[in-house]
Amino acid sequence: MEQRSFRKNLQGVVTGRSGDKSLKVVYFYKIPHALYRKEVRRKTVLHVHDEKNECCVGDKVEIMETRPLSKLKRWRVIRIVERMPASE
Repeated sequence: MEQRSFRKNLQGVVTGRSGDKSLKVVYFYKIPHALYRKEVRRKTVLHVHDEKNECCVGDKVEIMETRPLSKLKRWRVIRIVERMPASE
């Protein structure tokens, strides 16, 4: 895969599968509170394209910004960082 340095890369956790080759990924980040300066944890839900249908709910994935693929999908999976352990 060629390198594209001008595109954003993020890591998040897969929270849902919606349709074929589509995922919902939650990206957590921290920002300081405006008045008290305590770090507050925030999250963003991103709609992601999974070309190979490899990801499962609970997997930690690295995603890259891409051109619009559908109404909501603007990100795609680069690699799976950590797999969710299989429940037995």
